[in-house]
Amino acid sequence: VQLQASGGGLVQAGGSLRLSCAVSGRTLLGSYVVGWFRQAPGKERERVASTNWGGSWTDYADSVKGRFTIARDNAKSTVYLQMNSLKPEDTAVYFCAARPVGTTEWDHWGQGTQVTVSS
Repeated sequence: VQLQASGGGLVQAGGSLRLSCAVSGRTLLGSYVVGWFRQAPGKERERVASTNWGGSWTDYADSVKGRFTIARDNAKSTVYLQMNSLKPEDTAVYFCAARPVGTTEWDHWGQGTQVTVSS
């Protein structure tokens, strides 16, 4: 499984951004869980949101609940992270990752995309 993240940028507080994670590979995508993570300078990596490919469940970090939405487009093999009401503390490098259903190890990672929220 290969993942490629895009869509980061600079936005003012209160603004919105949508990140995209294109997923490819000779793999049955339905057998994977896809998630978004972020890491700010000097801080540990944090899981922001995740979803199964069938879309029957989603999970969010408390810090982004009600502001961020994870969604997938099966036809495009892409998972999105819609980020609204952005705050300066959302500034980080954002990564998408995948793990096989039923496992806990995130063993496939895309490159990061920088999100900077100015106050």
